[in-house]
Amino acid sequence: MNSLTPKFLALTLAAAFSSGVWATESIKASVNGMVCAFCAQGIEKRLSGMPATKAVLVDLKKKIVAVEAKEGQTLDREAIRHEIKEAGYDVTKLETVPQSVAEIRAQMKAAK
Repeated sequence: MNSLTPKFLALTLAAAFSSGVWATESIKASVNGMVCAFCAQGIEKRLSGMPATKAVLVDLKKKIVAVEAKEGQTLDREAIRHEIKEAGYDVTKLETVPQSVAEIRAQMKAAK
């Protein structure tokens, strides 16, 4: 039985990760109209105030907004779209990505 334990553990971890139990997801939006730090601050403040939000990233140069959910929470895509539009900006694309805000930030920084 001891020889099966590492295999069982590996299979259990693989199943957990593939099912999203420990996976981090974020909502990533392409946004038009953001031109200054005031724009970024307004969007970040609105999205950070949502109950399920853990972290927010606003990149003015790439026109990207990313929102990460708190553990065990689900982000409402339409609520995010609504908050960005209410702040005065146009959402051109909205997608769910399998990354945290920190991972998106690092990826964008590496691409510069």
